[in-house]
Amino acid sequence: MPRRKRKPTTFSLSFLDIMSCGLGAVVLLYLIIDHASDVHFEEVNYDLLAEVSLLEEEVLEGKDRRVKVRNTIAAVDQQMAEAQGLARRIIDEALQSREEMAELKEDSLSRIDHINQLQTELENLEEESERLAAQGEQQDGENVRQFLGEGDRQYLTGLKLGGRRLLILLDASASMLDESIVNIIRMRNMPEATRKNSAKWLRAVATVDWLAAQLPKNSDYQLYTFNTDVSASIEGTLGQWLPINDSEQLNEAVENLSDIVPNGGTSLEDAFMEVGNLVPRPDNIYLITDGLPTQGRKGAKGLTVSGKKRLQLYNQALQELPTGIPVNIILAPMEGDYMAASAFWRLAQATGGSFLSPSRDWP
Repeated sequence: MPRRKRKPTTFSLSFLDIMSCGLGAVVLLYLIIDHASDVHFEEVNYDLLAEVSLLEEEVLEGKDRRVKVRNTIAAVDQQMAEAQGLARRIIDEALQSREEMAELKEDSLSRIDHINQLQTELENLEEESERLAAQGEQQDGENVRQFLGEGDRQYLTGLKLGGRRLLILLDASASMLDESIVNIIRMRNMPEATRKNSAKWLRAVATVDWLAAQLPKNSDYQLYTFNTDVSASIEGTLGQWLPINDSEQLNEAVENLSDIVPNGGTSLEDAFMEVGNLVPRPDNIYLITDGLPTQGRKGAKGLTVSGKKRLQLYNQALQELPTGIPVNIILAPMEGDYMAASAFWRLAQATGGSFLSPSRDWP
């Protein structure tokens, strides 16, 4: 069947038109609003972007500052740690110093006490020395002659220097020129000045000087030299006792020894015989020699004397020695006379005397 054509109505067209117009108006309005918003948004964003950029820069600067602050804090923390360590070390050192100062103070106090004690002892010693010096001036044992050895040395000899009458016997034979036989023979042919200044003889004279300085003031003395003869140091006083308190005479007796020239043999028998001529007898004898005698009263029969013969002459001399007198021996060194020390030591022991074989630098 043929399609029936519709008839247009006014109502339907108007409605569609209205709807289309309205839709178009809406779209147009939307486009206008959306475009205006974009333009405004873009205009607004420029200011915001500037602020954002500024804020970002401030943030970056803040980060840099925070890093610097952190580094500063780290450095400060390290410095604080070092300072704390230094402070602890200083505190420890201060404590140690205080302990040391306390110890030093205690030590100083003890030293002060020790010094005060020593000073008190020194004062006591000075008082004791003054007291002894005062007593020494009043005692009869004061030395009349002074002897100062090299370096003011003082020796403990064991010699008994007491008694009322004291006799010194000094060997002045040729053997007192030297310690060896060869040098003795050589020295015998030298001038007198050389022989008087031989080292061994000067030591013997110094020994007599030392003895004279030790003699007690209230005693008497006699000084003999002997070789083949016996002589008194003070001429014309043989067999006499001399007072020790006469200092001028004592000095003269010692100084006269410097004029003696050692020579000849050794006759100990003659020396002991002169001991018996002293009245009253001596309380102590001081014999300064270097060996056994080489001859008796009758003199030597040959140029040489054996050791056995010298011992025989020594025993012969002992028969002339008065009994009961202590004999103190000062034996100088001598080559080859090995029996001398033993023989003289026995003599000192038998008589109650002493025996001394001094060093080369004595007295």
